Amino acid sequence: MPTVNQSEIRPFELDELTITDLQEGMNTGRFTARSLVESYLDRINEIDRGGPGLNSVIELNPDAPAIAEAMDLERRGEQLRGPLHGVPVLLKDNLDTADRMMTTAGSCALIGSKPPADSFVAQRLREAGAVILGKTNMSEWAYIRSRKATSGWSARGGLTRNPYALDRNPCGSSSGSGVAVSANLCAAAIGTETDGSIVCPASINGIVGIKPTVGLISRSGIIPISHSQDSAGPMCRTVRDAAIVLGVLAGTDAAEVATAANPSASASQFIAYLDRGGLKGARIGVVRHYFAYPAAPLMEAALEVMQGQGAILVDPVTIETIRSLGRSERTVLLYELKADLNTYLARLGPDAPVHSLREVIEFNLCNAGTELRYFGQDLLIEAEANGPLTSREYLDALENNLKMARGQGIDAVMDKWRLDALVAPVTGPAWVTDLITGDHLIGGGSQLAAVAGYPSINVPAGFMFGLPVGISFFGRAWSEPTLLRLAYAFEQASSVRRTPRFLITADLGA
Repeated sequence: MPTVNQSEIRPFELDELTITDLQEGMNTGRFTARSLVESYLDRINEIDRGGPGLNSVIELNPDAPAIAEAMDLERRGEQLRGPLHGVPVLLKDNLDTADRMMTTAGSCALIGSKPPADSFVAQRLREAGAVILGKTNMSEWAYIRSRKATSGWSARGGLTRNPYALDRNPCGSSSGSGVAVSANLCAAAIGTETDGSIVCPASINGIVGIKPTVGLISRSGIIPISHSQDSAGPMCRTVRDAAIVLGVLAGTDAAEVATAANPSASASQFIAYLDRGGLKGARIGVVRHYFAYPAAPLMEAALEVMQGQGAILVDPVTIETIRSLGRSERTVLLYELKADLNTYLARLGPDAPVHSLREVIEFNLCNAGTELRYFGQDLLIEAEANGPLTSREYLDALENNLKMARGQGIDAVMDKWRLDALVAPVTGPAWVTDLITGDHLIGGGSQLAAVAGYPSINVPAGFMFGLPVGISFFGRAWSEPTLLRLAYAFEQASSVRRTPRFLITADLGA
């Protein structure tokens, strides 16, 4: 199977290196933070903006080299801030940074928007010594613009391509973060999820993605959809790296009420839960409702790996309430989108390009040739027509979500079978990108944990025709330590991660 300019894609010194590898390299003098930044920038220019044209990075941080030099100076003075000191990371383009970069959610309506302060996530990364390398492309407005849309496309950033097969979709809305990590354009990236937008691109791009419990990481300074379901989380090539980043990001925030119940651990404590033997004796419920063809054979193989490591599978686990979430989830998201986005835009101040959801809709209509070229904005219009968060329709839908996803959903089945976690695929392998008719998503295994606001971790499970497919471990609120233990043990026993080959199309003979 031919690749795109394969002879011109040079071997990359940093391919598949972990955060620990980079730290060891900086400690021994093999690398500096500045040299890492320069290497990743060169690679971005080579294969993201040139060569295969992955188009995962929407903007580069002009201050990254200087920040890296400052981190090198601190290292020479033995002033290390932690495990991310000097490590280059990318942020999704809906996380505020108070620097020379914009934050636009991929929309031309926010071009020029310069938030007044860092998001909580950006602030934590800077305090930990990470070097923010740039912003990643995303599905515009985090995939809440239209019922028929194409993941990985934004009017500002264009189309992001899957690094395993360039005509395949990267999934959304953290598409750029997933692709950049998989293609080794950074050490780690941050994504956000409302329903599937971390774990789906993690699955389809062959990486690890953690969608944490709502409240483990503050959403302050993130362009929102829903305060009930939004989460930021790490996207990395290994569970260990994801645990390191999760520990840096977790914490309470006076500006974020959801973090008040946060029992967050430090980075070292999260890493302490990583146990190669962590599956032994674990009781895991298999949610076959989400085992859609063609991913089912890979899931069976993954279950065999778990059993081989001593896990006790409760198979199947039936959760009747899954079918009752579709309409109420959408109702909640569209009510909260209007309220939460209006609040975010108002905080940008009078100089912001747009100040409300209504103005976003009007901007899109006035710039239809750019913004509405491939799909519409029916969901934005529907959200704008909604009333306040005191509306009975909203309150009833929210009550239904919490009851069906939590009390009568995840919590009930885990109590009944004394489970440590649940497992299911998020989706099947990547579909061919279609800008005319939109996505062709198979599955939907992210919804239950997303609606509940509970954590899930995607880990690579295998390949079909050269395309990666992941499996998701999910469970109760604040169960990240348990999920990390199980996910790490599975990852170590299976070891299926492969570096992308940048094929023109999927290898149907593989």
